[in-house]
Amino acid sequence: MHELSGTVKVILEEQTFASGFNKREFVVTDEADKYPQDIKFECVKDKVELVNKLSVGEKVKVTFDLRGNEYNDKYYVNLAAWKIESLAAGGGASQQHAASLRSGRRSSRRRATILVAQLPFPTKGRSVTSGLFVSILEGNAPSLPR
Repeated sequence: MHELSGTVKVILEEQTFASGFNKREFVVTDEADKYPQDIKFECVKDKVELVNKLSVGEKVKVTFDLRGNEYNDKYYVNLAAWKIESLAAGGGASQQHAASLRSGRRSSRRRATILVAQLPFPTKGRSVTSGLFVSILEGNAPSLPR
Protein backbone atom coordinates (compact mmCIF):
# COMPACT_ATOMS: atom_id res chain seq x y z
CA MET A 1 0.00 0.00 0.00
CA HIS A 2 1.35 3.40 -1.01
CA GLU A 3 -0.02 6.93 -0.84
CA LEU A 4 0.51 10.08 -2.87
CA SER A 5 -1.06 13.51 -2.45
CA GLY A 6 -1.40 16.08 -5.19
CA THR A 7 -3.70 17.88 -7.60
CA VAL A 8 -5.80 16.13 -10.26
CA LYS A 9 -4.44 17.24 -13.64
CA VAL A 10 -6.20 15.00 -16.18
CA ILE A 11 -9.13 12.57 -16.08
CA LEU A 12 -9.21 10.23 -19.07
CA GLU A 13 -12.28 8.56 -20.56
CA GLU A 14 -13.38 5.15 -19.31
CA GLN A 15 -12.19 2.23 -21.45
CA THR A 16 -14.30 -0.92 -21.82
CA PHE A 17 -12.86 -4.00 -23.52
CA ALA A 18 -14.57 -6.89 -25.37
CA SER A 19 -14.04 -9.15 -22.35
CA GLY A 20 -16.18 -6.81 -20.22
CA PHE A 21 -13.13 -5.46 -18.35
CA ASN A 22 -13.22 -1.70 -17.79
CA LYS A 23 -10.76 0.87 -16.47
CA ARG A 24 -10.36 4.61 -16.13
CA GLU A 25 -7.08 6.50 -15.75
CA PHE A 26 -6.29 9.85 -14.18
CA VAL A 27 -3.16 11.94 -13.57
CA VAL A 28 -2.18 13.58 -10.29
CA THR A 29 0.56 16.22 -10.08
CA ASP A 30 2.80 15.73 -7.04
CA GLU A 31 4.44 19.04 -6.15
CA ALA A 32 6.26 17.84 -3.02
CA ASP A 33 9.66 17.75 -4.73
CA LYS A 34 11.66 20.47 -6.49
CA TYR A 35 10.28 19.37 -9.86
CA PRO A 36 6.55 18.54 -10.03
CA GLN A 37 5.80 14.99 -11.16
CA ASP A 38 2.72 13.94 -13.15
CA ILE A 39 1.76 10.45 -11.99
CA LYS A 40 -0.81 8.33 -13.89
CA PHE A 41 -3.09 6.01 -11.90
CA GLU A 42 -5.75 3.57 -13.02
CA CYS A 43 -8.94 2.30 -11.44
CA VAL A 44 -10.44 -0.96 -12.67
CA LYS A 45 -13.87 -2.60 -12.49
CA ASP A 46 -15.98 -1.23 -9.60
CA LYS A 47 -13.24 1.26 -8.55
CA VAL A 48 -13.95 3.29 -11.72
CA GLU A 49 -16.69 5.02 -9.70
CA LEU A 50 -13.96 6.66 -7.58
CA VAL A 51 -12.66 8.49 -10.68
CA ASN A 52 -16.16 9.56 -11.73
CA LYS A 53 -16.37 11.67 -8.54
CA LEU A 54 -13.12 13.58 -9.27
CA SER A 55 -12.73 16.96 -10.90
CA VAL A 56 -9.66 18.57 -12.48
CA GLY A 57 -7.87 20.85 -10.02
CA GLU A 58 -9.07 18.95 -6.93
CA LYS A 59 -6.51 18.18 -4.21
CA VAL A 60 -6.54 14.47 -3.38
CA LYS A 61 -4.72 11.70 -1.54
CA VAL A 62 -4.53 8.48 -3.57
CA THR A 63 -3.94 5.10 -1.94
CA PHE A 64 -2.64 2.58 -4.46
CA ASP A 65 -0.89 -0.71 -5.10
CA LEU A 66 2.01 -1.20 -7.48
CA ARG A 67 1.22 -3.79 -10.19
CA GLY A 68 3.58 -5.19 -12.81
CA ASN A 69 3.30 -7.73 -15.60
CA GLU A 70 5.05 -9.11 -18.67
CA TYR A 71 3.38 -9.35 -22.09
CA ASN A 72 5.19 -10.36 -25.30
CA ASP A 73 8.61 -9.88 -23.68
CA LYS A 74 7.70 -6.34 -22.59
CA TYR A 75 7.25 -5.28 -18.97
CA TYR A 76 4.58 -2.94 -17.70
CA VAL A 77 3.98 -1.16 -14.39
CA ASN A 78 0.61 0.18 -13.27
CA LEU A 79 -0.38 2.15 -10.20
CA ALA A 80 -3.74 0.65 -9.23
CA ALA A 81 -5.68 3.19 -7.14
CA TRP A 82 -8.22 1.74 -4.73
CA LYS A 83 -8.95 4.73 -2.46
CA ILE A 84 -9.15 8.44 -3.31
CA GLU A 85 -9.70 11.03 -0.58
CA SER A 86 -10.46 14.69 -1.22
CA LEU A 87 -8.14 17.07 0.62
CA ALA A 88 -10.55 20.00 0.37
CA ALA A 89 -10.30 22.67 3.07
CA GLY A 90 -11.55 21.48 6.43
CA GLY A 91 -11.40 17.76 5.67
CA GLY A 92 -9.35 14.85 4.52
CA ALA A 93 -5.94 13.80 5.76
CA SER A 94 -5.11 17.02 7.61
CA GLN A 95 -8.16 16.66 9.82
CA GLN A 96 -7.46 12.95 10.39
CA HIS A 97 -3.84 13.73 11.31
CA ALA A 98 -4.92 16.42 13.77
CA ALA A 99 -7.42 14.02 15.36
CA SER A 100 -4.74 11.37 15.81
CA LEU A 101 -2.46 13.92 17.50
CA ARG A 102 -5.25 14.95 19.90
CA SER A 103 -5.89 11.33 20.83
CA GLY A 104 -2.19 10.72 21.51
CA ARG A 105 -1.74 8.30 18.61
CA ARG A 106 1.14 8.69 16.23
CA SER A 107 0.44 9.24 12.58
CA SER A 108 1.50 6.43 10.30
CA ARG A 109 1.78 8.60 7.18
CA ARG A 110 4.78 7.70 5.07
CA ARG A 111 5.96 9.11 1.79
CA ALA A 112 6.95 6.68 -0.93
CA THR A 113 9.23 7.71 -3.76
CA ILE A 114 8.96 5.64 -6.91
CA LEU A 115 12.16 5.39 -8.89
CA VAL A 116 11.79 4.19 -12.48
CA ALA A 117 14.75 3.61 -14.78
CA GLN A 118 15.20 1.82 -18.07
CA LEU A 119 18.04 -0.70 -17.76
CA PRO A 120 19.36 -3.68 -19.76
CA PHE A 121 18.87 -7.02 -17.99
CA PRO A 122 18.69 -10.75 -18.80
CA THR A 123 15.47 -12.75 -18.33
CA LYS A 124 14.97 -16.53 -18.42
CA GLY A 125 18.18 -17.17 -20.36
CA ARG A 126 17.33 -14.57 -23.01
CA SER A 127 19.00 -11.22 -23.30
CA VAL A 128 16.57 -8.31 -23.31
CA THR A 129 17.99 -5.05 -24.58
CA SER A 130 16.00 -2.92 -22.20
CA GLY A 131 13.63 -3.34 -19.33
CA LEU A 132 11.88 -1.37 -16.67
CA PHE A 133 13.35 -1.25 -13.18
CA VAL A 134 11.06 0.03 -10.44
CA SER A 135 12.10 0.63 -6.88
CA ILE A 136 10.02 2.06 -4.07
CA LEU A 137 12.05 3.99 -1.55
CA GLU A 138 10.53 4.99 1.75
CA GLY A 139 11.70 8.18 3.40
CA ASN A 140 14.21 10.38 1.60
CA ALA A 141 15.24 9.23 -1.84
CA PRO A 142 18.92 9.44 -2.74
CA SER A 143 19.85 12.06 -5.30
CA LEU A 144 20.43 10.61 -8.74
CA PRO A 145 23.25 11.63 -11.10
CA ARG A 146 22.15 13.67 -14.10
